[in-house]
Amino acid sequence: MSRRKLHDRIKLKHVETQHGEQFNNLLRYVFQVTNRDLQTFGWENREIAQSKLPILKHADVLGWFDGDKLISQLAVYPFQVNIYGHIYDMGGLTGVGTYPEYANLGLMNKLMLHALSNMRDRKQSISYLFPYSIPYYRRKGWEIISDKISFEVPDTQLPKLKNVPGHVERVSNEHQDIKTIYGQFALLHHGAMLRNELAWEEYLRWDLDDMTAAIYYDNNDQPMGYLLYWIAEEIFTIKEMVYITEEARTGLWNFISAHFSMITLVKGDIYKDEPLSFILDDGDIKETIAPYYMARIVDATLFIEQYPFQPQEKESVLIFNLHDPMLEWNQGTFTLTVDKSGKGYLKEGGARPSVTIDISTLTTMLMGYKRPTYLARIGRMKSDAESVQLLEQLISREHPYFSDYF
Repeated sequence: MSRRKLHDRIKLKHVETQHGEQFNNLLRYVFQVTNRDLQTFGWENREIAQSKLPILKHADVLGWFDGDKLISQLAVYPFQVNIYGHIYDMGGLTGVGTYPEYANLGLMNKLMLHALSNMRDRKQSISYLFPYSIPYYRRKGWEIISDKISFEVPDTQLPKLKNVPGHVERVSNEHQDIKTIYGQFALLHHGAMLRNELAWEEYLRWDLDDMTAAIYYDNNDQPMGYLLYWIAEEIFTIKEMVYITEEARTGLWNFISAHFSMITLVKGDIYKDEPLSFILDDGDIKETIAPYYMARIVDATLFIEQYPFQPQEKESVLIFNLHDPMLEWNQGTFTLTVDKSGKGYLKEGGARPSVTIDISTLTTMLMGYKRPTYLARIGRMKSDAESVQLLEQLISREHPYFSDYF
């Protein structure tokens, strides 16, 4: 059959719960998840199908069908993130895949256009994703907005015990205090996910059954931090360490160090620009940094209306040309007006733009991952010096934190 006839035959539809098995099979094929992998994590096929039902019920899942066969798909999760203290509705893009025999038909590009249009309709002005190919998603308008710093601390370099007024308790992984602590933490950290039930389910989906939780309580018995971890082959692996206070951080590291006789190494990840080496007594440890999550602004006008710019002594005006490789509503010349309180407004049009920028660069700049001066210097943004300086003044200096995975 010719590719033209094939293209005419396939149809774009929503993926429903009755398509759950096909949804899972396509994911497993594209991401090369074998039965042996599933057995390693204690999952059976039936359990996977059941676990995906909430996604198909609550997410926007789109797919191309060849007859009754699902051949290409993506899912958008309804999430929220904290951007400089303001809560944004975010579309979490995941489950992206196409069977190879249907490649090069432009199916995924059309799925993404539909998904982004739906996000705009739902007022999800920003989208996050984990990139399996950074170049591919950059071509679609996403850009890196967060890093992951992986560390290894030998047992001989663990922090010395320090006195703290609180205590640590080991608890169930499903203890309510864990969600309470994380909820407070997310509101304090720019870029962080506000985890709903679907987000928690995705975050913990593939973890080992023997993962353990430990909570630090202060001297008033208030939960102030937690660890999710497991120990295997004398390695203490930290899934997540979250703390509201430095006291809680110290208390949790005291708890880790108390395992000195049981372990030879502690491994974990940090998702903020705060290397662990600086705060250890012996900071000569192995740390590696890698890009983690990407984001893209879906609707520039709505995003700017929600965005908290830095207050200024007078109203600021910036005219710029914006390019978006996929979305026509983000294309053209725009005038940005920011009042003295930091409230921004974006409208189409304007004479003599002083900045030319694409949507991916605008995203990473407004998210605080890279500064305007740097982006102009490397050629990602064309701008005069005055406009760069204005952007430096308007955009807060805080590196995004994002530790989730979906």
